[in-house]
Amino acid sequence: MIGRLTSAVGRSSVVAVVVTAVAAVIGLLPLISGRDPALTVLRARSAEREADVEALASVRRELGLDAGPAGLLRRWLEGLVHGDFGRSWVSGEPVGARVADSLGVSATLTAFAVLVAAAVMALLMARTLVRTVNGRRDDSGNGVAAVLAGMPEFVLGALFVVVFAVRLGWLPTSGWNDLGNAVLPAVALGIPAGAVLGVVARDAIRDAASEQWLRAWTAAGLRRRVIGLAVLRRAASVVAQQLGLLFAGLFGGAAAVEVAFAVPGIGRLAINGAIAQDVPVVQACVLTILAVGVVTSGIGGPARRLLLGRAATAAALTAAPPAPRPPARTWVWICATAAAGIVIGYGLLRDPLAIDLTHRLLSPSLTHPMGTDAVGRDMLARLSHGAVNTALLALAVTATTAVIGVMVGLAANRTSTVSALMNALPPVVVALVVAAAAGPGWAGAVAAVVVTGWAPLAGHARSLAAEQRASTYLTASRALGASPWHLTTRHVLPAIVPAVVRNACVRLPAVALALATLGYLGLGAQPPDPEWGLLIAEGMPYVERAPWTVLFPAAGLIALGLAASSLATRVR
Repeated sequence: MIGRLTSAVGRSSVVAVVVTAVAAVIGLLPLISGRDPALTVLRARSAEREADVEALASVRRELGLDAGPAGLLRRWLEGLVHGDFGRSWVSGEPVGARVADSLGVSATLTAFAVLVAAAVMALLMARTLVRTVNGRRDDSGNGVAAVLAGMPEFVLGALFVVVFAVRLGWLPTSGWNDLGNAVLPAVALGIPAGAVLGVVARDAIRDAASEQWLRAWTAAGLRRRVIGLAVLRRAASVVAQQLGLLFAGLFGGAAAVEVAFAVPGIGRLAINGAIAQDVPVVQACVLTILAVGVVTSGIGGPARRLLLGRAATAAALTAAPPAPRPPARTWVWICATAAAGIVIGYGLLRDPLAIDLTHRLLSPSLTHPMGTDAVGRDMLARLSHGAVNTALLALAVTATTAVIGVMVGLAANRTSTVSALMNALPPVVVALVVAAAAGPGWAGAVAAVVVTGWAPLAGHARSLAAEQRASTYLTASRALGASPWHLTTRHVLPAIVPAVVRNACVRLPAVALALATLGYLGLGAQPPDPEWGLLIAEGMPYVERAPWTVLFPAAGLIALGLAASSLATRVR
């Protein structure tokens, strides 16, 4: 009992120290960058007032900037102890009230998005569950899930606005007046996340189908409903670990959707505060996002233990390594790869930066097979040149996060606190810190996605590793004297790596989009670079008039997801 209490206190101390350190770094970001926050605040308050020495000195005294970094941190920590987040540097309003209002909005939006994700997951895994209960093997791929996971959230949101808000008039286009305003942004957030959960759930069901207890129950003639509920319980034990991480990730990463739909959530508030260098607002938002992320990320472990009971820790699991699936038809993917290579090669021969204002927003034709953008640049050329950077960099980042996720997952509960913190931290926050220290560029964007992208994979690997370690064949191996290294490398790793790799591959388009989003915010690739995410962002204002400016880059992300999903099915 004393040991558990000590462990809990230790984890709480780590959380408090890390959260405070991150919030402090973000709060001091304007000072770290070397820019003068007094000038930014003065211009935000009054664009007409001249930024002379006296005016800037007055702002510095008012904000406490003349006390230096130590004085700012001391002042903030003293207020935090008393529950005071301070006042906005720009508006002068209490920060706590604004964050509380935004917290309720973001929590509501995220809750609806999780419900949408659960519904999408249920649809994707239904066929696999039915075939498993009926004693048949499901060898279908994850193509549909890859397509849905590769759809950019703000592209889905824009399409939903055009169809359901503008054309049909069923739902509001933006704002936050009632629950009707939550429908479109929640669907846009939930569909890609549900696709990722669907892959995890299908893999969990397939793993259950290879276990001895299922074959024994089927041979004993138990009813299908009983078998189905048992399979769902086993699969839910794996998915439960992801649901908490999903809520935390959506809560902290919904800023783009909140901005697109003018939702007054905490992500939008944090971005606006960062742009305006409103330090108290950014501090409060980051602290709140991290706190919510830690709490929700920690739900997965107890939920898994509740679903499995003693099987989560005792030798009651009878799992065996899953049987390999037959490889996909090679010739189909050879033809598809060759076709994509020809298209990209043809586009590489064109100039992606050539501007011709007389050919603005031309529809696809023989001269411009993918049309032109708002300044007359050839879309095929820009898409082809962007494929190299976007696809290869996203692949490298995904591989890195998968390796880190597996390694952290094998460490079990010892690193769960760090995983929760990193999962709750939006990539834009990390990118801001890196950009302040080293300047904007690809390095900051890559670091931001890597630092925050491994946590969901680590949670998936951790739940799979726990089941494998509690299985009877590993218990027998330990009794025979097998070393922990032998058990990990010969049994645990081969059992969990394929599922984690498939999970990572389905997330690959989201990684590419995250890198692109950071570039659009000025923290990664810079215009006029022909980068897929930037192409989508540049085409969004013209999506109704010239949909090809968005559809072709989005199709590239979807194709990237399909290729990654096909590659993952070959991993044994």
